[in-house]
Amino acid sequence: MKLWDIFYKGLFEQNPIFRLALSLCPALAVTSTTLNALAMGLSVMVVISLNNVVVSLFRHWVNPKVRVPVYITSIATIVTLVQLTLQAYAPLVYKELSIYLALIVVFAIILARAEVFAAKNTVIPSFFDGLGMGAGFTLAMVFIGIIRELFGTGAILGYQIFGSWYNPALIMILPPGGFILIGLLIASFNIIGQYQDKAKAKNTANAKAVVQRGEAVNG
Repeated sequence: MKLWDIFYKGLFEQNPIFRLALSLCPALAVTSTTLNALAMGLSVMVVISLNNVVVSLFRHWVNPKVRVPVYITSIATIVTLVQLTLQAYAPLVYKELSIYLALIVVFAIILARAEVFAAKNTVIPSFFDGLGMGAGFTLAMVFIGIIRELFGTGAILGYQIFGSWYNPALIMILPPGGFILIGLLIASFNIIGQYQDKAKAKNTANAKAVVQRGEAVNG
């Protein structure tokens, strides 16, 4: 598989939030503002990419019986580095994300990619797998954050978009609003995915029919 295909599948086909419905806790908790959503998304992208590299590098030396504790130790170490970096260079973002940064250690998508992909592939494809999954997670978080902040406050990244006529829908920046929005987005992306799968299956069937007709004519 080409590196672009490995990267691209994390953006839509296997998007962690919209298609796999993983890591929904942070998607609900920190997407009330676009900035927090972006910071959490980038943090997860760094963690999942570096962890995939570490797991791939040491995959031949890790006993399968203790692989999960080893993966968790690697993830926890990288998350600690990310926390310390944000605390030093972006203290306001660090304060806003608070305990949710530490929860990255138990995000199912990070452990899943280590187990499913990085433990079976070389370093470069594993890095692109983590990068694609992280990018898909970040895009989903920012997309949710933009909608919630826009309709919940009338602004994006603090810049007022709607005029004074707009009466903010407070529910959008509260957990119930986030829950409803994420549910609707997951349903929408699943419908789009099913449509794409049917179109792909139809094209494959048409291609096979053309080949069979060609063989019949030549045969």
